[in-house]
Amino acid sequence: MTTSLKTITVRYFASIREAMGTGSATLQTAAATVGALREELMAQSGAAATALTHGKAVRMALNQAMCDGDAEIRSGDEVAFFPPVTGG
Repeated sequence: MTTSLKTITVRYFASIREAMGTGSATLQTAAATVGALREELMAQSGAAATALTHGKAVRMALNQAMCDGDAEIRSGDEVAFFPPVTGG
């Protein structure tokens, strides 16, 4: 089985954006799911490992719709990572 790379846009919000030092990035990934992408990003840098670690509450969206780690990624998709929002 060959692994094909997909070009996607990743967006970071709030404290995750601050930790990553950017609001968005276009990248190529072999990750099949949003969860696999999260793992891939954590393996690439200390900042991502800290911001996206499984011990922290991180919400995920695929093409502006909330999703879980099993959501399938396709080329051209937009994946977003952000902390949970609290209201008052």
